[in-house]
Amino acid sequence: MPHLTPAILHVDDALIVTVKPAGLLSMPARGEERQDSLENRIQALYADARLVHRLDMATSGLVLFARGPEMLRRLNLAFEQRVIGKQYCALVHGHLATDSGEIALPLAADPHNNPRQRVDLAAGRRALTRWRVLSRSGEGEAAVTRLELKPVTGRTHQLRVHLMSIGHPIVGDPLYAPPDSAARHPRMYLHAARLALIHPQTRVPACFESAVPF
Repeated sequence: MPHLTPAILHVDDALIVTVKPAGLLSMPARGEERQDSLENRIQALYADARLVHRLDMATSGLVLFARGPEMLRRLNLAFEQRVIGKQYCALVHGHLATDSGEIALPLAADPHNNPRQRVDLAAGRRALTRWRVLSRSGEGEAAVTRLELKPVTGRTHQLRVHLMSIGHPIVGDPLYAPPDSAARHPRMYLHAARLALIHPQTRVPACFESAVPF
């Protein structure tokens, strides 16, 4: 699938920063037809590349690889300690009433509807998302809001479920938006736009950005 070719934004001895297109798996899944992935493509170029984190197949944007096991250990630790800053851009249905806020709702897998996740106040894991309005446009059913999103935690489908739970699902989301949303749009409008970290080898702050394609 040439149209799903990832871009390589940065390469050094410790890490690789890539831009995953929407529609490409971050890593292989079960089944012969689901082996093509960002991980396999990058490892074909850099044999020591190790995937540090994932994006949903429908999400585009920055994905980080480590070069070798020691850099992987350091970057995994940085993610666990939440010292790597991630910023996303999304287009959501409707107009949010305020200009910024946060969503603190615990999340868990939906046992009756795999792979969906759901808000679970009793048994869910803590999840926190901060958001800020970038712009509003349209009216009525065509109303949309462009958001900057900063996930403090990293739960599965966190941004998608949190936004759906406040009545503003991501435009084109095949799991959490109304069915006609995915049918009317070529992709889900969620992009990982910024990664900020302390370089695992030089210990110098580094920031990587990817232009939002929508």
